[in-house]
Amino acid sequence: MTSKKLNIKDIRNDFPILSRKINGKQLIYFDNAATTQKPNIVVDGLSYFYKNENANIHRGIYTLSEHATDEYEYSRLKIKEFLNAKSVNEIIFTKGTTDGINLLAEGMCRGGMLNEGDEIIITAMEHHANIVPWQLICNGKIKLKVIPITKEGELVIEEYNKLFSAKTKLVAVTHTSNALGTINPVKKIISIAHEKDIHVLVDGAQAVAHQKIDVQNMDCDFFVFSGHKLFGPTGIGILYGKEELLNKLPPYQGGGDMIDKVTFEKSTFADLPNKFEAGTPNIAGAIGLGVAVRYLKMFDFNEIRKYETELLEYATDKMKKINGVEIIGNAENKAAVISFAVKGIHPYDIGTLMNTKGIALRTGHHCSQPLMNRLNLPNGTARISFSFYNTKEEIDLFIESLIKIMEMLS
Repeated sequence: MTSKKLNIKDIRNDFPILSRKINGKQLIYFDNAATTQKPNIVVDGLSYFYKNENANIHRGIYTLSEHATDEYEYSRLKIKEFLNAKSVNEIIFTKGTTDGINLLAEGMCRGGMLNEGDEIIITAMEHHANIVPWQLICNGKIKLKVIPITKEGELVIEEYNKLFSAKTKLVAVTHTSNALGTINPVKKIISIAHEKDIHVLVDGAQAVAHQKIDVQNMDCDFFVFSGHKLFGPTGIGILYGKEELLNKLPPYQGGGDMIDKVTFEKSTFADLPNKFEAGTPNIAGAIGLGVAVRYLKMFDFNEIRKYETELLEYATDKMKKINGVEIIGNAENKAAVISFAVKGIHPYDIGTLMNTKGIALRTGHHCSQPLMNRLNLPNGTARISFSFYNTKEEIDLFIESLIKIMEMLS
């Protein structure tokens, strides 16, 4: 693949769904925080695999199996390079962010790295995927300590420092909030934890498609993300972990391909990364994710970040001028996500009427009910989230529609 300039018209042509009409209107897709659309090259890659190379991996000596295995492991290599991990052994294919966190939670509990009564530090803006798994493990006797946030939606780092105790065993934080757009100072968070010899997990689901990730520079111990938020297929994701730490974790699931030797009395397990990839994996999904990573690497992340920030600032400025609209989350360092509430109008009504105009946005709690409770937003918010294929013209149509909806429902 050759490098590409950030030509928005050309980029939009890469994504076939963007030409679709919804309710007779041109689709405006503003739900990128939930899932991104897929470029032709990913769709074609999945189709090519199933048409030409479909076979199980690692176990066959025939041509199709060898080709499928090569493509699967080549994707692992591309993702290792994308994250700047030290080794392909640190790249574990999962079903997604949620699966990666559950794998880590179960492994740490069964492996003795977490025990009843231990404490985990999280933030007030975590997705349910980084709350519930920790509540389920170790007989439900792990205590969660929460870093508070300011009214702007930024972490109170001074309070973070006070949460550590002799029982603290892990810090698990979101890189970028899906509900507020806040980009957290993860490198500082990690540094503080490491000074106290505490490991750190970073939920990177909302970050990987919008900024350059370097796990070595960040120095996180674990990093998780989902392929479907990175222009790849659903049902595939990555758990990155430092090799020495992954080696300490027991297998998450048992079955084929994760074993060394099996008898009726005892089984021994394969080395990394196979130890955590039991059974037939999502081969096509992994290959598709590798293609998505290669597609994204054709662009300069600084240009992507700059353009998406322009969209964010453009939309924010216009929305602040509309009486009755309140933007929820105004962090200084923010991704291209805008959660908002409209006085006297339920978010669901906004989402329903936007759909009649071909505009796709998200409404509700955004899998962040504790955050919404803290913000006293029982109905949640409406949320628009941008990618590099969105345009200012789309924002103009959204603003026009929002004003009309407010006039109609007021």
